[in-house]
Amino acid sequence: MRQPPAPPTPSGEPGAAESARSVFISYAHADRKAAQAVVRVLEQAGYRVWWDDLIQGGERFSHAMEAALVQARAVVVLWSKASAASHWVHDEATRGLESGRLVPLLIDGSQPPLGFGQFQSIDVSRVLGKPGSEPMRKLVLAVAALHEGGELSPAIAREVAPSPARRGLLVAGGLALLAAGSGVLLWRVREQGGAARSADGPRRIAVLPFENLSGDPEQRYFSDGLTSEIRIQLSRNALLQIAGQTSSERAGVGQADGLAIARALGVDYLLGGNVQRAGGRVKVAAELTDGSTGLSRWADSWERPLTDVFAVQSEIGAAVVTALSAAVEGRGAADAPHVGGTANVAAFDAFLHGRALYEAGIDEDSDRRALAYFDRAIALDGRYAGAHAARARALVVIGNIYADHDERVRVYGAAEAAARSATTLAPDFAEGFSALGFALASGKLDVRGAREPFERSHALAPGDADVLARYATFRSNLRDHDRATGVILRAATLDPLNARTFRSQGDIRHNAGDHVAAIGAYRRAIELNPTLSGVHASMGFAQMLAGLDAEARTSFLHERSAVRRLPGLAILAHRAGDRAGSDAALAELVAEYGDKSHYQYAQVHAQRGDAGNALASLQAAWDLRDGGIMLMYADPLLAPLRSTDGYLALAKAVGFG
Repeated sequence: MRQPPAPPTPSGEPGAAESARSVFISYAHADRKAAQAVVRVLEQAGYRVWWDDLIQGGERFSHAMEAALVQARAVVVLWSKASAASHWVHDEATRGLESGRLVPLLIDGSQPPLGFGQFQSIDVSRVLGKPGSEPMRKLVLAVAALHEGGELSPAIAREVAPSPARRGLLVAGGLALLAAGSGVLLWRVREQGGAARSADGPRRIAVLPFENLSGDPEQRYFSDGLTSEIRIQLSRNALLQIAGQTSSERAGVGQADGLAIARALGVDYLLGGNVQRAGGRVKVAAELTDGSTGLSRWADSWERPLTDVFAVQSEIGAAVVTALSAAVEGRGAADAPHVGGTANVAAFDAFLHGRALYEAGIDEDSDRRALAYFDRAIALDGRYAGAHAARARALVVIGNIYADHDERVRVYGAAEAAARSATTLAPDFAEGFSALGFALASGKLDVRGAREPFERSHALAPGDADVLARYATFRSNLRDHDRATGVILRAATLDPLNARTFRSQGDIRHNAGDHVAAIGAYRRAIELNPTLSGVHASMGFAQMLAGLDAEARTSFLHERSAVRRLPGLAILAHRAGDRAGSDAALAELVAEYGDKSHYQYAQVHAQRGDAGNALASLQAAWDLRDGGIMLMYADPLLAPLRSTDGYLALAKAVGFG
């Protein structure tokens, strides 16, 4: 068994015993505070860090510094305006680059100097005081990859597994972060049984992230977007099943052995390639690999004006279909229009920018900037159904998380209008109907109205993992447990490395009363992404209802979100007979969230046997259009209320039953 990293030791010259895990920090003296923050993160992860903010000028080439630089497994360079002008930092970065040990960070938004821009850097400029943030986890992953030969130890992986919503592909001197192949993520999937290979059914394909060869990390959104568009086009063919986006991206990180990726994803073929965008032209190379042999079945390349990017997408899709001898009914794939798409390159570019920000899920600023990009795409092409659907989803998220009551009402109405525009413009666009169902259910809280668009989305895209997961969650909220279970299992088969899919599977089993199965699904989600929002609390509630109160308390204490953690602790205290502790946790929740969390207050009151206050809180949640009300019909925590007149009347008003 691989041993975890050695514990941090005092600063000084590395000895032979620690040198195998040493990290050299290169920075400008003006960036001392940033360097301290980086050192803390790496030392907390167990790595011995060599850094020196005392030695100045030529003294940096002391024996201690030279020995540390030579022995270090990773050379972490902090790029800033100051360090980009430092010939000392240039020299150290060059040493790291030439030896394949470079891990570049951006600490003030400045880009790396000439000669280092071709290596994707980790932007930590906004998170230097946040050791648990996604960029800091990526930093530890990069250092771990250089120490572990690409395979993370379980101890490290539990602490730093990246969020599937974030896509950074971090390259350190040619060694990409390995989160697949023999790494920690895929062995988990293989251990618990990956998807079976298809025999006589539809051919299964994983579209791996196309590599960005532009030399500009800022162009990554374009290669990611092109990958996604090709995936969407292929998913339109009923004779093909396309692995989910999240699992394909995670498996593709590090370009691990193709056979290992195919086994992990349960697919027959892998489609990969690269994209280079320069000036007004785009170059795309693609290759289809047989997952059972690792041999290439087909490869081709294109160089076109950027305005022909849509034709390139279609040609790749048609070529793959031809290579698999899978006939397409009606028009050929090369001639089929992209349902929901656009022929306007500028609109497409704005849409890709917005989608990259939306999927990153960083904060309110990034979500609102994503919305602005979707608005720009629509301004450039008012018939762009995909942009209307994306705008609808962004508006619902903004309304649910950031808006006060008045803005919430406005944005929910705008979200519904945008989604309806998408379905009108493209009547066969599954994402449009899925967005409409989402806007009606989670935004307008119109459960009755959301049924038809969700059903339509499922009928149009039975092989799209994201569409399936949204549909399954909706069916679960209606207490249609059997249907929801079957659909989410299909989604998990298509997207076996997506932590969100397994969180949804846990929610569905939890709603059905199968709390033991829910705990297993939540554990899988946590293994894939320990920092996934809300999953620790979800497992805590399942453990609590399974009678595992001690384990539930541990789960709640691991939950970062107070709005999920505090209700669990309040209910646990009540179950333990600690009324004062329960009241204190509830009071803390009310003090922090006020009118934003009436649904959570209802959960606590219901579990404490206070039906009157529970119903009053539910009614307040409905009056304020709290999105949590969508969960009320299936939520096991509200089961004590289900026979009351107030609950039944409210459920009918919302559209349940």
